[in-house]
Amino acid sequence: MVEIHGSMESAKRTSNPQAAREEALQGTLGRIKHKFMVMSGKGGVGKTSTSVNLALALADRGHQVGIMDVDLHGPDVPRMLGLTGMLDMGDERKLNPMRYSKHLSAVSIESLTPTKDDAIIWRGPVKYSAIQQFIADVAWGDLDFLVIDAPPGTGDEPLTVAQTIADAKAIIVTTPQEVSLADVRKSINFCKLVKMEIFGLIENMSGLACPHCQSVIDLFGSGGGEKTALAAQIPFLAKIPFDPKMVEAGDAGVSYQQHHSDSPVTQAFKSVAEKMAQLL
Repeated sequence: MVEIHGSMESAKRTSNPQAAREEALQGTLGRIKHKFMVMSGKGGVGKTSTSVNLALALADRGHQVGIMDVDLHGPDVPRMLGLTGMLDMGDERKLNPMRYSKHLSAVSIESLTPTKDDAIIWRGPVKYSAIQQFIADVAWGDLDFLVIDAPPGTGDEPLTVAQTIADAKAIIVTTPQEVSLADVRKSINFCKLVKMEIFGLIENMSGLACPHCQSVIDLFGSGGGEKTALAAQIPFLAKIPFDPKMVEAGDAGVSYQQHHSDSPVTQAFKSVAEKMAQLL
């Protein structure tokens, strides 16, 4: 009777695509210890560079890390990691993520489009399906961390992640000026509404050290992120200084941290990665 019952259940799943997808989702997520969605209230705050550098910092510590780019209209993760080519199919009829190193792999819509400059013109339901496929139909394997790079704002993509990955935590990125902080407060309220735990807030582009006199120039102000975190009673993770070499590294697809291991930027990312690693 047990075998018959098991066969019937298997047949039901086969005839119910949604049930099969849900089973595949939970099977994949069950092999990932910690999931973090990196989000921002507005564009241009360095959210993707933060996602990439946190993933690199975690991988440098020896953790198994995946980075999932769900910024479907502006996918930049492959370019920042220097990854080219298309995703291929593995033995289990699942897509293999692109391998950056033995500790870091990545998936992005850009790795599924033959022409990298093609515009993705999708409505909400298609986005929802694509993000679920990025999880269920990809052979992520056993991961310590999955870093999810979300687009700016509180639209379809962050909402899909919140609904699909119940235990995901948010890392919110802002710059110090008020226009960015006003939008970041919307991100904080979004997390509260969808009951997503906020792991903390990062203030990016927080001061530029003059290359000649080393005086710090506050290009976008300073301290606003820390004050916002304090007011919202969420952890403040770090101030990431502005460094033009970060832009050069991202455009070239090379690791900034590898080439500038002693810089204040690298030390800031390492400190956040250490806080994330404490969860293990």
